[in-house]
Amino acid sequence: MRELDYGDYEGKTSAEIHQSDPGWEIYKDGSPGGESPQQIYARAQQFVELVAARGQGRVIAFTHGHFGRAIAVAWIRVALGVAAALEFDVASLSVLRDGDAGRVIALWNSK
Repeated sequence: MRELDYGDYEGKTSAEIHQSDPGWEIYKDGSPGGESPQQIYARAQQFVELVAARGQGRVIAFTHGHFGRAIAVAWIRVALGVAAALEFDVASLSVLRDGDAGRVIALWNSK
């Protein structure tokens, strides 16, 4: 899946961004000239709805870190800001599924 649109921050590290905008957080502030937090969450919700529309069965998705975390929080229906607390390493495996009590994160950031 397509990573976030970082707009003016594309190609910059978080450390570089924090030099000019010390309090910046992607899920709280979005990116100037790029996606807003509302757009990020809406796109993650669209993916969740697409998966839900498939009904029973498995779906495999490959995604980038920031967007993968957005999908996880949209899956369990919590605020986008919660995504900042999720670590998401390169080449890790996560499993989102329907549990007995609704949607759950069954496995996260496993290697």
